[in-house]
Amino acid sequence: MNRRTFLKNIGVGVAAFSLSECNMLSKKASAGTISLKGSRPNIILVMTDDQGMGDLSCLGNPVLKTPNLDKFYEKSTRFRDFHVSPTCSPTRSAIMSGRHEFRNGVTHTILERERMALSTTTMPQLLRKAGYQTGIFGKWHLGDEDEYQPYNRGFSEVFIHGDGGIGHSFQGSCADFPPNQVKERRYFDCVFLHNDTIVQTKGFCTDVLFQAGLGWIKKQHESKTPYFAYIPTNAPHWPLICPEKNKKRFLDLGYDASTAGRYGLIENIDENFGLLMKKLDEWDAWDNTLVIFMTDNGQSVLEGTLNGKKVKLYTAGFKTGKGSPREGGTHVPAFWRWKGVLGEGVDIAALTAHIDLYKTFCDLAGARIPDGIQKIDGRSMLALLENPKADWSDRELFVHAGRWEKGDDPNKYKYYRCAVRTQRWRFVNNDTLYDIANDPYESTNVIDQHPEVAEKLRKAYDKWWAETVPLMVNENCPLAKEHPQEVRYEKQLKERGIPDWVPPKL
Repeated sequence: MNRRTFLKNIGVGVAAFSLSECNMLSKKASAGTISLKGSRPNIILVMTDDQGMGDLSCLGNPVLKTPNLDKFYEKSTRFRDFHVSPTCSPTRSAIMSGRHEFRNGVTHTILERERMALSTTTMPQLLRKAGYQTGIFGKWHLGDEDEYQPYNRGFSEVFIHGDGGIGHSFQGSCADFPPNQVKERRYFDCVFLHNDTIVQTKGFCTDVLFQAGLGWIKKQHESKTPYFAYIPTNAPHWPLICPEKNKKRFLDLGYDASTAGRYGLIENIDENFGLLMKKLDEWDAWDNTLVIFMTDNGQSVLEGTLNGKKVKLYTAGFKTGKGSPREGGTHVPAFWRWKGVLGEGVDIAALTAHIDLYKTFCDLAGARIPDGIQKIDGRSMLALLENPKADWSDRELFVHAGRWEKGDDPNKYKYYRCAVRTQRWRFVNNDTLYDIANDPYESTNVIDQHPEVAEKLRKAYDKWWAETVPLMVNENCPLAKEHPQEVRYEKQLKERGIPDWVPPKL
């Protein structure tokens, strides 16, 4: 569908544009003279797991080859100071809710503390009310019990594994389906939950997830239905298993099996992202489709072995990675492409974050955010999409790695692995201050030179913490006595078996 047809059919309450106006949309948006609010693009959000700023060749990695993401990067508007949470469930919760994960009860990735509060009104729920179809293909990780599952949180199409990773199992409710826990078959020939049925797939997990996602996208495209497609891969999360063809090059270079596996996972993601771009080309779907690539936290592996010697892997300059409250834990890639609307090769320096996607997507979709839902911490990024040089007032982003012992008092960990980030400063653990604008890789603590800045950020953090602790609703939840996804699998196996999944034709 071309942009003219798309804008003609976008629905009641949305302005119709003439052909000449459509042709001028990109220039006007760049100049900040037209609003994208209610423009109703399709939205495809690809979010990988544990991939950091150092894990792309377009961002300087000298070993990886990611030609498809490099090409996408060149054609994208890039948010250069985009932040997420230090670990995975927290980031997913923040995206779905528009607020800090602790305010949704998500203070960990396991032990019932990964469950997004049922009081949260999710972004896909609002998109569906606005006439969008919503699909998830991959990693949910916001609760395995039925009421927490994505089909009860706003998604009309579901294709997911259990727990936070394929094959994982922990105390409480977190666990994947039993066949995926078999060590010899992890990541290959997995079973997934497809809506209300567990299905048996063939092939490598990331390939399957993209095929499922693209098949669904094709259906929405052909029916001219606006959609939100969320493709959160489990790769390149541990276990670092990938197809032989993807890891062979790294083994031949002399890297250890884990590093070769991880780098192979990343190059496989790149291949699948290339397939996504190819299909959007074939379907002539770019004009009315916003595609976003991002990751859920910082780089998970910073060291490896090369020819028997320990080596530091490329990190784009960051000293820390996943789980850290410092830059390396939260600063991630964020590439946005909407052909003919967003500029190509444009960099946006404004401080933005995962909590901003909620209002941004709702504004684009023309979805109303009702009164009385959770307090939204994020902002709409539309002003920056319309004009990358738009005024963007300074802000405070609050970071905490969480993960204290279950049942312990959160207040004991108030200043443990925490940070406040503004456009210029990063205040870490209540005792360290970095001038990020001039020291992006955190080499020098300047707290003694700027005590007034530290005091201001400390007060802001103290206020935020006091408001947030009462919202940590999962802290005293007892551990579940069974794994819901294991129970679901055994019940279906007994009653009707596990059918083979039929891959959609692309």
